[in-house]
Amino acid sequence: MRTSPSLLGPGLARRSLEELKRFAKIAIKQEGLTVPQTPYQLMDLTDPSTIETCKTMSDADIGGFSKVSLDHIPQSATESAHTRFHGSISTELPTNRPHIQRTGYAAWRNHDRRATIFGKSLWDVDPYNFLALRVKSDGRKYFVNIQTETIVPTDLHQHRLYARRPGEWETVLIKWSDFVRTNHGVVVEPQMEMLRQKVRTIGVGLIDRVPGPFDLAIGRIWATNNPDGQQAGEDFVVD
Repeated sequence: MRTSPSLLGPGLARRSLEELKRFAKIAIKQEGLTVPQTPYQLMDLTDPSTIETCKTMSDADIGGFSKVSLDHIPQSATESAHTRFHGSISTELPTNRPHIQRTGYAAWRNHDRRATIFGKSLWDVDPYNFLALRVKSDGRKYFVNIQTETIVPTDLHQHRLYARRPGEWETVLIKWSDFVRTNHGVVVEPQMEMLRQKVRTIGVGLIDRVPGPFDLAIGRIWATNNPDGQQAGEDFVVD
């Protein structure tokens, strides 16, 4: 068997070097032996190239009529750069697909991350207590979705994205231990602890099935041990 040329390209070398640098930083700071103090950046949604690593989903994929977009918004005089998750929810059913009985959802997540010479690229957030998101919400019922390298690929760990100040930028913290295991939107029993050493994808979905527009701005997503969240301008460990 010959190795695919795409796996030997400069992209693999760059990703592998970045992973090696991250391992070196952990070793130098001895963060494998102590509680990490520096936040661990998972997704920088102020960077326009991040959108290229993401995908959107909605009931339109099965014939529904909801609309979803994920757009980069450059920095302005009043706001920092960010990504805008927006569109409209429709609960109308497709007339030509009688087996479809439920619509009214939209979501996005990152694609599976590309491999390095160390193997599959997965986030290890086990040393951290919280997931943090910098958002500006419209107040709708969004959920954060986490997918791990599990034996049931359709399992998701979900938690409500509780925004305290709709219309304003804020940092929302969620304990990793508070996520709930679901499958196709239904809570799965028995509950199992999230495999935090092997996180594959992170995303946000809207499943309130309330017809009408939605608009959620997202700046960054990171793991942290700081219960006060992350303030702009502080350093991140970058994967």
